Amino acid sequence: MSNWTKICNTDDLQPDSGICALIDGKQVAIFYMPKLGEVYAIDNWDPFGKANVLSRGLIGDIDGAPMVASPLYKQHYDLKSGQCLEDEEVKLDTYEIQINNDQVEIRA
Repeated sequence: MSNWTKICNTDDLQPDSGICALIDGKQVAIFYMPKLGEVYAIDNWDPFGKANVLSRGLIGDIDGAPMVASPLYKQHYDLKSGQCLEDEEVKLDTYEIQINNDQVEIRA
């Protein structure tokens, strides 16, 4: 059974933006949308730009679905599923993440 691991405090998050965390040797992009009360975690690796940059992408929504646009070639990724909206064959890993008593936790 997996456990929740504290990765930072909510004060460390950037509202309506992303940060990067190193989880078990892997870079994970974490996005905080306080108006929605949501936090999301996906791979930081951009498979098109071949760089760890997705945490620096612009977040928003397409038809109400939260997404991030890569800062390199602007592909859009669904923050809930990791699916690339321009290429159905590309899907990023997503991670269970939560805010618990002002602490951000990820399922390890």
